[in-house]
Amino acid sequence: MTVELSEYQNYDATGLAELVAKGELTPGELLNTALASVHAVDGKLNAIVSTFEDEARRFIAEELADGPFKGVPFLLKDLTAHYGGQPTGAGWPPRAAIKAAEDTELVRRFKKSGVVIFGKTSVPELAMDWTTRSRSHGVTNNPWDTTRTAGTSSGGTAAAVAAGVVPMAHGNDGGGSIRVPSSVCGVFGLKPTRGRNPVAPSGSTWQGMLVEHVLSRSVRDSAAMLDATQGLHRGQFFNSPQGSDFAAEVGRDPGKLRIGVSTRAPYGATTHTDCVKAVEDTVKLLEELGHVCEPYDIDLPEDGWRSFETFILAEYATDMKLEEKLLGRPLTAEDFPPMLWEMIEAGSRISATDVNVATTRLHAVASTVTSVFDHYDVFLSPTLAQPPLPHDAFPQATTMRGHYDFYLSWMPFTHIFNVNGSPAMSVPLFWNDAGLPIGVQFAAAPAAEGLLFRVASQLETARPWKNRRPLISVA
Repeated sequence: MTVELSEYQNYDATGLAELVAKGELTPGELLNTALASVHAVDGKLNAIVSTFEDEARRFIAEELADGPFKGVPFLLKDLTAHYGGQPTGAGWPPRAAIKAAEDTELVRRFKKSGVVIFGKTSVPELAMDWTTRSRSHGVTNNPWDTTRTAGTSSGGTAAAVAAGVVPMAHGNDGGGSIRVPSSVCGVFGLKPTRGRNPVAPSGSTWQGMLVEHVLSRSVRDSAAMLDATQGLHRGQFFNSPQGSDFAAEVGRDPGKLRIGVSTRAPYGATTHTDCVKAVEDTVKLLEELGHVCEPYDIDLPEDGWRSFETFILAEYATDMKLEEKLLGRPLTAEDFPPMLWEMIEAGSRISATDVNVATTRLHAVASTVTSVFDHYDVFLSPTLAQPPLPHDAFPQATTMRGHYDFYLSWMPFTHIFNVNGSPAMSVPLFWNDAGLPIGVQFAAAPAAEGLLFRVASQLETARPWKNRRPLISVA
């Protein structure tokens, strides 16, 4: 049996694994289909930066694990997840030829789940831009409208999953980078609790604010993969409670929930009417399902955003010090676009005292955000403040100040849940009059992924999105 491209996108990863388990398809046949899907759509998307077919076939022959996703094709985001013998380019020319010596822990766990990793997806240069573009690979297009962004920074993954290249692929999230592209590409994206998954390549990236997981078309795939990858990792400071059976949460009744709802963007950004409508429409659905929704705006500390900026700039500068050791030479302005260099220089001027003060203020933000869950089971907001933006909306050349002001106008709702460590997800429930997906964000208390999976699967059943197909699609 083979799966035609017209049928391939009808299956999620769990469904494909079931075909393999029944002997109706082989992992090699699925790999053939996935490679054909890359050729079918990536010329219009520019979402896949590399494929390594020979390595994938060697892996199938010699190392394929008997996990829940045995034989399912899978892609890695080209940023932190190192695959031994392959480069992790991060969209940055100096990194293009540097091959990883070994797999990172997360990649080892992906492999144990049974997936067949055969390529990497595009990212913004060093994940320091608010759309997926880089000097190494150019601009990644949104499969719903190729004149628009695929989001940041897991934009290549989101575009590939939405278009049907793979049913699920790796992403990570330090300020919204799973949820933002999930929103604009119309897929499901959950950011786990801080410390739930091993962080690659180091164990405490951004003090645990950056977390790893997947973007997927179905809720059950996300839950089952989190079961496969979660667990204590000796190499990181932050390890969340372990042992949950997230796959079992899918389909369970979440009960009657009290849900706080806000469309007011943190720190003064304007929320587009389409994003407000998406939340209002979701509230109606939630109330039909028996939940209680109440308006609730989070009043954050006034210095919270500037503290986040200070912290992240210092982390960028630290990352580049580590890159200098990897490259064996100092980095200069010629290695970066001007605005990125400005950010790195600014980060290098921040003192250790200033970083610690900013971190202390971020603890105040975290306390404020977490206190929401003293009153509500779940918090609902737009994922983004605007619908999927045209490529030319993202300034090519700007100052660092302009860069961060744009961040707040575009994606102000997501980073607060990286700061406090809560799980949060973007759910594809609404499309605007232009046919563009507008995600809505749900968050819960730290370590409450199980509750989010119950809510997400209830919404997926009530308003399925699996048969929605973008303009650029393998099906």
